[in-house]
Amino acid sequence: MNKIRIHEGKEEIWDSIRKKWVLLTEEEKVRQYCIHRLVEVHQFPVSRIAVERQIKLHSTTKRFDIVVFDPSGNPQIVIECKAPHIKLDQEVLEQVGRYNKVLQAGLIGVTNGAESIFFNIDFEQNLIQYSEFQL
Repeated sequence: MNKIRIHEGKEEIWDSIRKKWVLLTEEEKVRQYCIHRLVEVHQFPVSRIAVERQIKLHSTTKRFDIVVFDPSGNPQIVIECKAPHIKLDQEVLEQVGRYNKVLQAGLIGVTNGAESIFFNIDFEQNLIQYSEFQL
């Protein structure tokens, strides 16, 4: 698991993807758990994972939580992480859907650590189907 430290009175965790110390919030705990599962269980190379990067969405700049890229460098999975107390409702699903309009990944998901929901996206047939993918 990642290193944790106290810096200026605040708990931080080492993010191996971003290569920096980040504040250890409840959402960050979920994000780091997702990264751990993607690398250790699903065997995605660290080099194909991006965390908290900006994207342009219409006239605003947003920041996705996690994107896994395929070997060609195209977005494969988009994951939106929420703190454990946040319910995975329609609003959260719509958020990751908006990000995916730009990213165009074939698999999108949301998680709060305790629960995860993923969907396969078929852009050619304009289909969204529940996925069995689990972190």
